[in-house]
Amino acid sequence: MLASACEINNLENLREFVIQTLCQHDQLDQDAFRMTEQVLLRCGKPCGIFFCLYGPRAVKFTAVWENEQNRILFYGPTGERFHETRLAGPVELRHAA
Repeated sequence: MLASACEINNLENLREFVIQTLCQHDQLDQDAFRMTEQVLLRCGKPCGIFFCLYGPRAVKFTAVWENEQNRILFYGPTGERFHETRLAGPVELRHAA
C-alpha cells in the first residue's frame, strides 16, 4: 500500500483529488465515469465522506475521507486498500452536510 501527504483545504479540491487518484490507479478517464459521495455521520455529526466511482462493467472503486485522522483511504474493486493520503490541513465539511 502506498502512502502520501497532500495539502487540501476545501471540499471541491478533496473531490477532485479523490477522483483523480482513483482514476490514475486503474488508468480510467476521469470524465468517463460518475462519482457519488455520502457524508458519514457519527452521533449525528459529520465525520467523513464516502466516495464511490462507478467504473466500467459495473466495477466500483471507493475512497473514505475521515476527519478525525484527516486522511483518505482508497480501495480497489475487490475491497483491498491500495493507497492512503494524509492531509496537511483541515477540510471544511459544513457545505457537505
